[in-house]
Amino acid sequence: MTAAERNSRWAAVVRRISGSVGAKLYTLLFSVLLLSLGLLGYMNVRLHRSHLESARLVDAQRMAEVIRRSTSYYMLRNDRPALQHIVETVGNQEDLVALRVYNANGAIAFSTDRSELNRNMGRRGLPTSGARIYLRGPDRVIGVATPILNSPSCSSAACHAHPASQMVLGVLDTNVSLAAADADVGTTTRQFFWYSAAGVFVTLLSTAVFVWNFVHKPVRALRIGTEQIAAGELGVHINVLSHDELGGLARSFNDMSSRLKEDQDEITAFTRTLERRVEMKTAELRSAQEAMIQAEKLTSLGKLAAVVAHEINNPLSGILTYAKLLRKWIDRGDDLESRSREMRDALVLIESESRRCGDIVRSLLTFARVAPMNVVDFDVNTVICQCMKLVEHKLEVGNIVAQLELEDLPLIRGDSAHIEQLILALVMNAIEAMPHEGNLRVATRKEEGSVVITVEDNGMGIPPEVLPRLFEPFVTTKEDSKGTGLGLAISRSIVDRHNGRIAVESEVGRGTTFTITLPSGERMTVAAEPKPAATVA
Repeated sequence: MTAAERNSRWAAVVRRISGSVGAKLYTLLFSVLLLSLGLLGYMNVRLHRSHLESARLVDAQRMAEVIRRSTSYYMLRNDRPALQHIVETVGNQEDLVALRVYNANGAIAFSTDRSELNRNMGRRGLPTSGARIYLRGPDRVIGVATPILNSPSCSSAACHAHPASQMVLGVLDTNVSLAAADADVGTTTRQFFWYSAAGVFVTLLSTAVFVWNFVHKPVRALRIGTEQIAAGELGVHINVLSHDELGGLARSFNDMSSRLKEDQDEITAFTRTLERRVEMKTAELRSAQEAMIQAEKLTSLGKLAAVVAHEINNPLSGILTYAKLLRKWIDRGDDLESRSREMRDALVLIESESRRCGDIVRSLLTFARVAPMNVVDFDVNTVICQCMKLVEHKLEVGNIVAQLELEDLPLIRGDSAHIEQLILALVMNAIEAMPHEGNLRVATRKEEGSVVITVEDNGMGIPPEVLPRLFEPFVTTKEDSKGTGLGLAISRSIVDRHNGRIAVESEVGRGTTFTITLPSGERMTVAAEPKPAATVA
């Protein structure tokens, strides 16, 4: 297994533990149990070792006292062979490592090891009073130094009297092995380890069974049920296996799931009822809207009929008046030659008024009927230049300065003749708005996905009250004899059919600006050809 695989497996284990409450609880219990048992074992072994060492120390001290008392008689008589014999005899014990008797000058007077006899360690080399522990090979040894005091019987003895002022005559050094105690501690440690391991195993196994059945399975069931509810499966129920807090939580979850299911059913039923009501109200609104549209159509038709009647009534009245006058002259038998000039003027007026009626009807038909479009790709700047050539004479006569600001534009898709009609109508309106002199500016620019055409003049402007109705039929700012009021309505229709926008800004006495925005390139889509509502003969 590679290092990457080991790291991946370890990361998976960590994710599993961190994502499970039972695993967290089990890991925590295992860690606490292991730490507590380890600390308890360490303290127990240390305490046991301390007890054994204390016991061996007491044994060594008792042994040293027994040896001191046993040899005191021979020391009084300075029987050195007997003393050496006692030391060697006692030193044959299994746990006794070494037994030495030092004199006051630090020389070894008696020893279980005869090679050490008469070795002078000096006063500084004398073992200190009390106990000490040191290593001798692999085993530990405890040494007890017992001072040999100058008793009165010794100082007054005739054999080898010591002065009474000498308090210490020597030191008895007893060295006892701790190997048996250490072996006992090792055995105890191993037994405690196996007993602890068995206890930990049984405890963890019991804990694992308990956590799996009473923590992991209920929590897992709650998690699965929550995920099902989050996925929209309302009404999910969890089996209640206990009467503890988790069991209470499961019962609360079941109650919540049932209530959510009931609420969802109520909401679904209410939604269906609401949809039916909305459909009914929509049908009623559609009927009302159709009725309003029909009423609006009738209202518009009435307004249009009234406007048309008013527009045509004036020229027809003139025609009727002069027709009656001509018939009156003929019926009276007047000298027609003397009235030839008057009759010619009357006929010219009748012809002019008849032509005016025809223009009104023709413009109305143009507005009502939508001619089919010849859709091609064309350049707007070329169309504008053609329109300006058509009005060159009018510009010269009106003393109007034309300014063209044309940028490089992408091709647009549409009917070039209709766009030419649109631009020509706006340019002619601008010229007529400057009867004496002025400046005419025609500009183009490109925007993102669009082409913008601007027609600007500094003429008389449009009154504010007319601006909102400027693109309605028969709305005009010209004198009665100079326009029908259908030019801008037709222009608006052309722009709409090209899916564009037209806007106007004007201030009386300062001029007017028309802005046309047409889509270009792939964004350009021509509106479907509308069907006329009726055929005018």
